[in-house]
Formats: sequence, C-alpha cells, structure tokens
Amino acid sequence: MKAVVYTRYGTPDVLQIGDVATPTPQDDAVLIKVHAASINAADWHIMTADIFLARLAMGLLKPKNPLLGGDLAGVVEAVGKNVTQFQPGDAVYGDILDAGHGSFAEYVCAPENILVKKPARLSFEQAAAIPLAATTALQGLRDKGGIQPGQKVLIQGASGGVGTYAVQLARYFGAEVTGVCSTKNLDMVRSLGADHVIDYTQEDVTRSGQHFDLILGINGYHHILDYRRILNPNGKYVMVGGTAAQLFQALLLGPVVSMLGSRKMIVLSAKSSQQDLAFLTELIAAGKIAPVIDTSYPLSEAVAAFRYFGDTHPKGKVVITVTPEHS
Repeated sequence: MKAVVYTRYGTPDVLQIGDVATPTPQDDAVLIKVHAASINAADWHIMTADIFLARLAMGLLKPKNPLLGGDLAGVVEAVGKNVTQFQPGDAVYGDILDAGHGSFAEYVCAPENILVKKPARLSFEQAAAIPLAATTALQGLRDKGGIQPGQKVLIQGASGGVGTYAVQLARYFGAEVTGVCSTKNLDMVRSLGADHVIDYTQEDVTRSGQHFDLILGINGYHHILDYRRILNPNGKYVMVGGTAAQLFQALLLGPVVSMLGSRKMIVLSAKSSQQDLAFLTELIAAGKIAPVIDTSYPLSEAVAAFRYFGDTHPKGKVVITVTPEHS
C-alpha cells in the first residue's frame, strides 16, 4: 500500500510517498481503508522533532516508526476476532496518535475502543478534520479549564484547528468568548460564535486591561507570566500548544505560579478518547459545532500539504484525501 514515510527528522522535505506492507488487525483492532486524514501540530512536531524531549519516545536520532498521521476517517475492511463494536463496511473515524500513528496511508489498523461511527451527514474529509483538534479543545476547556456558564474565556489562536473548535465549544458551554487571531481571520472567528475578537497584529491582549476566567493558549505568543497577569482570581491558563520554549516555561514555571496564588497554570496533554469523540459527534449531529477545513490535498501531494501547513496559518484544518469519495 501507499503511505507517507520518513526515516529522519526535519522539514517536509524528509517525507516520501512509499510502498509499505498492508497491516493486519490484532484481536481487538480493525483494519480501515482510509478515505481521509488531517494534519495536526502533533504531526509536525513528530516530523521535525523540534521538541527534543519527544525524541525519548519517538527515537533519539531517527524515528522508530516511519509512518505519520493520527486523525483518520474511513471504512472498516476487516475486524479482529474480539471486536464487537464494528463490522466490515462501517464508516468510522478517530485519532490513532496514541496507538502508533500512520493514518497518512491507504490502510491502517486501529483499536476499536478509540473509534466511533461517522455521522452520515459528514463527508470523510469533514470527519477526518475532527478527532484530535476537537478532543483537545474539549479536554482543555472542560476537563482542565473547568469552564462554566458566564465565564470570560480567551482563546489565543482562535482560527486554527484546535481554536475553531474551542470557540464553538466555549459558546456551547455558555461562556463569553474572546478570540485572538490575525486580521484576515477576524470575520471567520466571529462567525463561529466569538463575542469579541482581537487582532493580534494590532493589539496585545496581555496589555489591554482585560481580564479572563479561563485562557486557552493554543498558539501561545506570550510569556506565561503575561497570561497570569490577565487572569482573574481563581482563573486558569491552559496551555495546549506553542513553542518548545513556551512548553518549558509552562512545565517549569507553571507549578510555581500555581502554588503562589489562586491562579492556575496548566499544561494539557490531550488523549484519544472514544467517550469524548462520541460526545463531540452528538454535538456535530445536532449542529452545535462543525469542522472548519482550510484546504485539502491528495495523498500524492502530502509533502505540499505539510509545507502549506507549516508556512501558513491555516483556517481550521488541512486535510489529506487518501481515497476519493466516489472510489
């Protein structure tokens, strides 16, 4: 089968479309014919190894696993003998990042307990744009942030993959939402339900005099202490993305800052969750939230897709179509 492979860390130039063996599902897993997959920041970090500590898990000098990709949507081709939730022909979607990754391929195996059935109203591309980004937004706001109705919530990085879901979910939970993004994305973020939008090219939200009960830092452009300054008492800053330097700030300074007052600084490491994905599927089916897709590329142009992801600030998700809908 065809798959995106890489044997060393680096820019998208390290990626190739190669032939690899079609996997065989274990007893508790299913074999999926992948129709679409989507790129996440996690895939970029795995490819580049720009966060050095990640090499301890991925491989110190070169990747242990030559395949990339977490999010996927496709059709079940075969099932292991212990599988009870799915059967061949079921359209499913999910995030396999915690199960070995490899969704940028024609086929992939996945444990049944991280997948859900795809709603008929969603295309495979739309479904592939959901799992990790939406789950990250949900776990950041609800589980780590403890979001409550009426709270003032700031979404830093509101126009990206996680941010577009975070804005919609924060509105669903009844918060007053402020989204931070670039000039070109202001209208889009408003259309997702943000009560207020801030153009970071024109205004520094950490110097604006505003205060928030919850800050979700997806693209954290500011120092952790700057975010602390604009938190209300008992407020929470949840970091879900940023540079390696900002991650170290959060890991080293976060616990100290949290101990010195009522404001809490938290780092989220999102996990694949069938329960959370099922909850999100219900919201999508009810029209409460929806995926935002910037653009899509065929599997043969996966290198270009990664370049686009890295060189721009996509509105929502970048999707890779593996098997066209009519196939």
